[in-house]
Amino acid sequence: MDGGTGRVPRIVVGVDGSPASEEALRWAVRHAALVGGTVDAVIAWEYPASYGWPAPILEGFDFEDNARRCLAGAVTAVTGGTPDGDAPIRQLVVQGHPAAALLDASEEADVLVVGNRGHGGFTEALLGSVGQHCVHHGRCPVVVVRAARNEEAVKER
Repeated sequence: MDGGTGRVPRIVVGVDGSPASEEALRWAVRHAALVGGTVDAVIAWEYPASYGWPAPILEGFDFEDNARRCLAGAVTAVTGGTPDGDAPIRQLVVQGHPAAALLDASEEADVLVVGNRGHGGFTEALLGSVGQHCVHHGRCPVVVVRAARNEEAVKER
């Protein structure tokens, strides 16, 4: 509980299936367990830009379902299949730009957690564009979590 107010701390975490986002989810779950809070794991999806011509290869592809499966897979990978073991996790699938979705979801949150790198194209950047936007525009504290340096570090956790 939060300082005797009866309010349960809420931790929002962005998930995109990247190693950094899984580490962010792992951090969020541990933090929620320590403070008696809950986790809102958020994944956002958008239709790809088509610039005026149809993309027949994408017809029939269910972007929302793909995002839902990605999020569920990340939660399972991080929690070992027991999603409410350390802290309750609510899985939220949102249509829209990831940064906007995370800022909206974290409006009344105690903390927003993001990975330092997502699936963007510029891998040399220290902080991805979504994380950077959240750091600059978040209305609550923002925690940036780095991905593990190698697979052995992930297995040890």
